[in-house]
Amino acid sequence: MTTTRPNVLWIGTHDINPHLGCYSGVYPGAEYAVTPNLDRLAAGGARYDHAFASSPVCGPSRSAIHTGCHPTAIGTMHMRTKAVPPPEVKLLPEYFRAAGYYTSNNWFTDYQVQTPRTAWDDCSGTAHWRNRPDPGMPFFASFQGMVTHESTMYFDDETFAEMTSQVRPEERHDPAEAPLPPYYPDTEVFRTAWARHADTITEMDHWVGEILAELEADGLADNTIVVFWSEHGLGMPRAKRWPHESGLREPLIIRWPGVITPGEQRRELVHLLDLAPTVLEVCGLPVPEHMHGKPFLDRDGGFQAPNEYAFGGRDRMDEQEDTCRTVRDMRYRYIRNLHPDRSPMQHHEYADHFPTWKEFRVLLKQEATQVGSGQAPDRLTPLQRTLVAPSKPAEELYDLRTDPHETVNLAGDPAHAEALERLRAALDEWTERYGDLGLTPEAELLEQWRPGGRQRATEAPEVTVRDGRLESSCATEGASIGWTTDPPAHDPKPFVEDMLGTPEDDGRYWRLYTGPVEPAAGTVWFRAWRLGYAPSHDVGLAAG
Repeated sequence: MTTTRPNVLWIGTHDINPHLGCYSGVYPGAEYAVTPNLDRLAAGGARYDHAFASSPVCGPSRSAIHTGCHPTAIGTMHMRTKAVPPPEVKLLPEYFRAAGYYTSNNWFTDYQVQTPRTAWDDCSGTAHWRNRPDPGMPFFASFQGMVTHESTMYFDDETFAEMTSQVRPEERHDPAEAPLPPYYPDTEVFRTAWARHADTITEMDHWVGEILAELEADGLADNTIVVFWSEHGLGMPRAKRWPHESGLREPLIIRWPGVITPGEQRRELVHLLDLAPTVLEVCGLPVPEHMHGKPFLDRDGGFQAPNEYAFGGRDRMDEQEDTCRTVRDMRYRYIRNLHPDRSPMQHHEYADHFPTWKEFRVLLKQEATQVGSGQAPDRLTPLQRTLVAPSKPAEELYDLRTDPHETVNLAGDPAHAEALERLRAALDEWTERYGDLGLTPEAELLEQWRPGGRQRATEAPEVTVRDGRLESSCATEGASIGWTTDPPAHDPKPFVEDMLGTPEDDGRYWRLYTGPVEPAAGTVWFRAWRLGYAPSHDVGLAAG
């Protein structure tokens, strides 16, 4: 099959802000980064300067990116959960697969649902566009890098050196030059963490360069839309897990040869959840009406500005119970803290083992000792102390034009009252339009999804023979059907990571059912999946 439809190559990474060299002068501290490959990618396409995640943590943000829907509207807002989204919600690659694209994901998922076998042709550590059965097939290929994940910067020296082995000595970042934001104490712990984080970004940049070189070597670069993104901010306090710029503002680079003029610098507000409808639109595929995101490119590569505001939120973070909502326009960020009596930095068993989290705890303890000795506390600045304070303001407002690090809360400043009222109203209208399941007690939500703690099962597909072809349907609303001619060989292997929602592996290749199947002689098995439900049992029917 030969096609002129564009391919799509998604390259995603973890836990970074726009700390790439190409964002120098746009995002604070970006000039520190060594990222030649991503800089070249941006020079060959469009760099988006105001792209925002829906959540400052992995699972909820990735659910938004891969469904085109606000997490608070479909129930994927808590970190972690296994949600039961509305029946119309599906994962993005399934739309491409239904349209004849080969879909591959290498390999990370974490969409807050169990990934159905109908989503990807191949979801594994070896997935690649090169594995498609016909070199003429268009592809939607996704690569998910892990080296920038927050955990990496805290590895022991030997392990860190192995993880960043491609970073040359002259590319290593000097801790003494680390551009620490003012909300971090200027200590060796924070300078080392910042420099190591930058080293992981350079390592990731080498990885991106390898993928792009493969695309070029295969002669596919000219007909492939390349999209680079990260799902939320860097893995340090007041970034990852916080609804600030440092938690939500992301790099976004798109290269579309012959369509997007090289070197474009775009300033419009975009949600990362706009990516799903955008790539569908530019590939000429219908954008589902239920998607909340809007295309920011049209089918001819014309730039669109669909958003006056960018919205986001923070909900339960593992054992941390909190609820925050935020909205941003081109100048201000407004944050509404629904639990102002709770500390911004509650105990978090996983993150509290990291040196930067420990450093804040140690410095706060030292200040308590100072106070107990009759001294004035001086280990933290007033701004830094707000991170570990026992409470937080009910509302926060920041003028990002003059205060990019969000250091001065203007919510009580009469000079900014108009902006406060406008953003309050925008957040209320957004909540009214899409709903907010984060406001529902989680126990109630879980009971609605899984009554009595029992997961609902997808109905088995019905299979009939018509004119020698096999037709199938499923009574479960929103279900997708897969089919295979591979006989059951063994019990499904354990999930690689049950929490991440990695597809189960039963050793069989499942095709997405899009219409009557006319196989050769033998048995065809059908199975149905619905997001949030257990998959159905197989229905086999002899063909031929």
